Amino acid sequence: MPTKRALICGISGQDGSYLAQLLLKQGYEVYGTSRDAEVQKFDNLHRLKIFDQVRLSSLDPKDPSAILAALRRIKPDEIFSLAGQTSVGLSFEQPVETIESIAVATLNLLEAVRLSNLDIRLYNAGSSEIFGDTGHHRANEDSPFRPRSPYAVAKGSAFWTVANYREAYNMYACTGILSNHESPLRPYRFVTRKIIHAVALTSLGQGTTLKLGNLDIERDWGWAPEYVEAIALMLHQPTPRDLIIATGQSSRLTDFVATAYGLINEDWRNHVVHDNTLKRPTDIACSRLDPARAFTELGWRARHTVKEVTAQMLDAELVHLGAPALSSSLTT
Repeated sequence: MPTKRALICGISGQDGSYLAQLLLKQGYEVYGTSRDAEVQKFDNLHRLKIFDQVRLSSLDPKDPSAILAALRRIKPDEIFSLAGQTSVGLSFEQPVETIESIAVATLNLLEAVRLSNLDIRLYNAGSSEIFGDTGHHRANEDSPFRPRSPYAVAKGSAFWTVANYREAYNMYACTGILSNHESPLRPYRFVTRKIIHAVALTSLGQGTTLKLGNLDIERDWGWAPEYVEAIALMLHQPTPRDLIIATGQSSRLTDFVATAYGLINEDWRNHVVHDNTLKRPTDIACSRLDPARAFTELGWRARHTVKEVTAQMLDAELVHLGAPALSSSLTT
């Protein structure tokens, strides 16, 4: 069989880096883009020791002609659209950039694929944020969208654009609706990495007060390295389907914090203070998801619990800071 060629837009991020690692193991030729590949450090690719195995180039997702030229040059079999502004909180401060980098960029990419006349399968990175507050019910693929942030609005728009192009032009295009998924590659602006970093510093005797906003939010937290397995599988199906990728188990942020500090035998209440300025203008109190269709369609099921995710992130953070891990086995 000829070697498959994958193009990962947003390869420098958490999911892009883990996906590149997975596809390389599967024998793919992996191409990756960022807005400016010459100045981008690609720290995650270096951390996973795959930087020299991928082919990198610059690509502006707001430039349709440049995207089309890149597709005709690379001729990918599969495209993974993972680029764009990734922070829900930041989307309130940069709503225009968020909409452009997610919704408009997705449209540009779809249009380039259509005009290329190449046989390309496209994956779009969706988000469970589109469902808004689910309350005590678990959202599935047929649940209505009730976005509560510019980020969620952009993801919802991209979802329907992908669905429209799939139906109108018979394209193989699908969206993975992913719950929160964490790893050592998360940027520090994400609350989980912020917590883990603070706990690691505390364990090393360098702890400072950890300021957090709403501790009562409830999320479905998974392990990013296994979520990219589902992403890859979605493009291997006979027909494109939009699927929720999640653990199916949600927990409060308070529980995440308590678990993290508990790993170093500390009471979180001695280290955490509430900061009302960190609250978002609108937020999701509870996000619960039903990933049953992903198991039926892909045979995929999340294997790591939120407690295991927390422990592995802390181990990796300690090693990153030059200290030994708490456990003997470490997955990064």
